[in-house]
Amino acid sequence: MTSRRRFITLFGAAFGSSLLLSGCLGNPPDRSGSSATIPKPEPAAAAKLETTTIKLGYIPILEAAPLVVGVQKGFFARHGLKVELAKQASWPAARDNVVLGSAGGGIDGGQWQQPMPHLITEGIITDGKKVPMVVLAQLISQANGIAVSNSLKAENLGLDLSGSVDVFKRFPEKQGRKFRASYTFPNANQDLWIRYWLAAGGVDPDKDIELLTVPSTETLQGMRNGTMEAFSTGDPWPFRIVSDDIGYLAALTAQMWPAHPEEFLAVRSDWVDKHPKAAVALVKGLIEAQQWADKAENRSEVAKLISSRAYFNTPVDVLEPALKGEYLLGADRKAMNDPTMGPIYWMSDRGVISYPYKSLSLWFLVESLRWNMHPGKLTTIEQARALVDKVNREDIWRQAATELGLPAKDIPTGSSRGKETFFDGIVFDPENPQSYLNSLKIKR
Repeated sequence: MTSRRRFITLFGAAFGSSLLLSGCLGNPPDRSGSSATIPKPEPAAAAKLETTTIKLGYIPILEAAPLVVGVQKGFFARHGLKVELAKQASWPAARDNVVLGSAGGGIDGGQWQQPMPHLITEGIITDGKKVPMVVLAQLISQANGIAVSNSLKAENLGLDLSGSVDVFKRFPEKQGRKFRASYTFPNANQDLWIRYWLAAGGVDPDKDIELLTVPSTETLQGMRNGTMEAFSTGDPWPFRIVSDDIGYLAALTAQMWPAHPEEFLAVRSDWVDKHPKAAVALVKGLIEAQQWADKAENRSEVAKLISSRAYFNTPVDVLEPALKGEYLLGADRKAMNDPTMGPIYWMSDRGVISYPYKSLSLWFLVESLRWNMHPGKLTTIEQARALVDKVNREDIWRQAATELGLPAKDIPTGSSRGKETFFDGIVFDPENPQSYLNSLKIKR
């Protein structure tokens, strides 16, 4: 499997060096930030907590916006916490830094693709070193896309690839190599989104194309250089591909699975065990940040907050349209202006986004089983269920929501969001994952 899901080494020495630096164990997080404008923890609230500080890692994509909002607007401080945000060079760097922990110069937790917290807990992606993690909340829904190079403009690839299978299978005849597609970390969100998209259209992602792991910051240059034909990642990168006229947006993950689970807040279990009151305070601040960020009238300010050099270092005019669900879709750049297809931070037609449903985390692990990503380590649905039960702490979220006085309708009482339906008609029933696996035509 590693030969198929290798890191791309096609961008020259400079790119190779960036991969090595970002992936090394102990790579220090970037602590840049504008502390002068950050509200200080409220003393009375801080006095009730076991600790008033936590160090969280983030990747500069829209999934991280609630964390930035929580810091800059004082939502975490209101509940007694000073949250230090540490920009991570890549997902491997974030993984390695959480293994170190803040005491070792790393981080206590932060923003994660699923199922990274579960795999870290079992040592599956940390060379056997088990670092138990706790999933506290979902940060966001949607805000991801699959971009395709302008070299395939004539093919106008879209959501449904069933009529375009030959584009991928005959690619080697024309180019002398397989079609290349990338994602930012193997066996997690963006890998799974592009696999689902391809397989739903009849393209086998392990046989018909070559899948590559590339940090999101390198995708723009990679597509410009012609070293990849497609990539799956979070905004603002798909939007940048379109705005820079390097490629086009073939599909939004919101089209693939409306109100789908995206990235999550998770921290080391030992931090939560040692600081249970602070863990609740962290979730309280996050919930309020998500509620604020989800309001349409605040999206412009969200763009300004995250655009600064201290955080994303990205122009507001790139971030704001993506935050508002304003996209140009397809090779013909058809305009879409639909906030329901953009990032959702708090409320969707499926209910509260922030809640860490076990059923949603289970899907990611079931997809790992579908592609046999962890042979000998994660092989059964029973293992997957047990791992979700261990890692997802719905009780902390419920306590935080109750203490905030949220209305009962906004506090889920069960661990399942129910059945999930994908764009190709496939249904995932968390009560019967085997039926879902049986219904899929392409799998390992």
